[in-house]
Amino acid sequence: MSPLPFRSASLAPFFAPNGVAIIGASRDPSKLSYGVVRNLVDPERGYPGPIYPINPKADEILGLKCYPDIAAAPDPVELAVLIIPASAVAGAVEACGQRGIKAAIVISGGFREVGAAGAAREREMVAIAERYGMRIMGPNGIGVIDTHTPLNTTFVKGMPPQGNIAFLSQSGALCGGIIDWTIGRGIGFSRFLSVGNEADVNETDVIPFLAADESSKVITLYLEDVKGGPAFVDALRAAAAVKPVLAIKTGRTAGGQAATASHTGALAGVHAAFRAACKQTGVIEVESVQALFNGALALAYQPLPGGNRIAIVTNAGGPAALAADALEPAGLRLARTGAEAQATLRSFLIPDAQVAGPVDLLGGADEHGYGKALAAVLADPACDGVLAVLVPQALVNAVAVVEAFGAAAAAQTGSQKPVLACLMGEASLDAAFAAAHAAHIPAYTFPEDAVAAFGALWQRARRMQARHGDTETRGHGDAEALADHTLARAKARRETQQAILLARAAGRKALDAAESRPLLEAYGVPTPAEFLATSPHEAAAFAARIGFPVALKLISPEILHKSDIGGVILNVTDEAAASAGFDTIIARAQAAHPGAHVRGVQVQQMVSGGQEVIVGVKRDPTFGPLVMFGLGGVYVEALADVSFRLAPLTSADAEEMIDEVRSAKLLAGLRGAPPADRAALVEAIVRVGRLAADHEEITELDINPLLVLPVGQGVLAVDVRIILA
Repeated sequence: MSPLPFRSASLAPFFAPNGVAIIGASRDPSKLSYGVVRNLVDPERGYPGPIYPINPKADEILGLKCYPDIAAAPDPVELAVLIIPASAVAGAVEACGQRGIKAAIVISGGFREVGAAGAAREREMVAIAERYGMRIMGPNGIGVIDTHTPLNTTFVKGMPPQGNIAFLSQSGALCGGIIDWTIGRGIGFSRFLSVGNEADVNETDVIPFLAADESSKVITLYLEDVKGGPAFVDALRAAAAVKPVLAIKTGRTAGGQAATASHTGALAGVHAAFRAACKQTGVIEVESVQALFNGALALAYQPLPGGNRIAIVTNAGGPAALAADALEPAGLRLARTGAEAQATLRSFLIPDAQVAGPVDLLGGADEHGYGKALAAVLADPACDGVLAVLVPQALVNAVAVVEAFGAAAAAQTGSQKPVLACLMGEASLDAAFAAAHAAHIPAYTFPEDAVAAFGALWQRARRMQARHGDTETRGHGDAEALADHTLARAKARRETQQAILLARAAGRKALDAAESRPLLEAYGVPTPAEFLATSPHEAAAFAARIGFPVALKLISPEILHKSDIGGVILNVTDEAAASAGFDTIIARAQAAHPGAHVRGVQVQQMVSGGQEVIVGVKRDPTFGPLVMFGLGGVYVEALADVSFRLAPLTSADAEEMIDEVRSAKLLAGLRGAPPADRAALVEAIVRVGRLAADHEEITELDINPLLVLPVGQGVLAVDVRIILA
């Protein structure tokens, strides 16, 4: 299966062009454009194709003939790099279009990032490019590097070693720092992309291209915002199906949010939708740039583990203890060596060595001891991977020890197990780190970093183990909201649309519980028996019809949090109490909100037993409807023990949502309580997601509580609120 979409082929000239022109090339070594030419002509890793500096005031730059304009540049030329004032970019793009160039990297700043005038220049540039079928990378970026072509269109000094990690960044400055770091560490990369303002080419375009790139085994992403919404999610899913994708996104803790009318809206932080997208597509989300590349290095160099039991082989107890403590939070377990492996270890280790796990060889261990120990542990069926820890000792050759790591990893037979290293030091270990990279052993300075990298390996392994044919078709099959019944879904959409139109005709954007109930029922989410009473007499009559006890609830489009004003009375046991309760609720509403429109009082069947949960929706402006699950009741916002997924979602998504909520253990039935109907809860979550996905008018939705009854008895949406756009 190739994830290459129709637009990806047009990106090829950015990485392997047949000829490059530098518009604005300078003879001045202090200018950025001089740096671009310098990188392109680098004698060791320069671009092998024709290079055309464009400068009407120069005859040559760094030995290359200059041309007065792009029209004068000879064939072949497929890529133009623009480093000129922003005011001149539109004209240069026009000239490139006339010349037949199909790809341009605009390094120049002075566009959308500087305000309205710059944004207008950016729109003009894109309009011109679209007219000629040209793709634009940037503006306000640093360019592109392909270590395999090789090609370096940036002005940053140096080029990363050739490797198999691709990196896309929305920050040009970050790229510069990472390039310097990779050169210092000797870590190999395949492609670096600085997409800048993303006036045209954005991450949704680039991800499928990297997914199809044979030289890139791992994709890493640094994102500040996301364009494309659902298309971006589709690109992530397709890419993660064929190779590991790791991502970090800034803006995870924005200081404030607009006021919302639902619990879900209050709890759906600015980062919740992106986090849900990562979970649903198999992308590994990290929270630091260091973790991004630590995980990428492990995924590029080592096989995936078959399980989560990690053995630790060390010459120092302290680092091993730190590593052991870090395992569980990363979803891993400390491997305890089996009897046969322990006997093998005892046969050559000194008596004081620890062999059960962690395997502590003690301070004098050399390359021979490490090599034998790693071989024994890797052969142990109780181990799924090994973390080899080395603290440098005066009489131990660290390079030889690291080479023993590589030899033991390479000598494995049968199922391959990953080997990662912690080389705990700096000044004396430069050569050892270089040896680790040469042997494709991911090496880290501190134990916690190594364990986090193992966590990324295990996360990817679990994703691949869990993949089945239908789990990748999110929102298509697998208990879709209406069991793939086309006619039933169409009927539900019509009924829901009619209810929304009626509410809007009445001038209401907030649908109260009485108006929301038909929407839930149309999508197969059960509700208790209920009626809307507009007088004390009706309240008494409806209560008698339902059967006692009943609940009485205020219905007002202007008072959404009715519990706060005493607008809910439970366990009403007779008609007189129902009639009196109606008057009490109306009086409380008028006292709390004089002049508020009150539609009446909902008389609802009281349901006993079961567990209260909340299922909600908040429409994210980029990703669309975001479904929330948590334990229900009035404390949901205070506890914030909730999980999120993007709609539409599958049963597998819903199962994961439930498992992520710590307090959801109550659903299993604690202290003699019967277990809740988890299957019915899963179906309800999926159906709510389908409802939200079908109707863009719904911006927020709360079912709080959704009562999950004992196994076999289903669920009931006791209270619901819907907010329309």
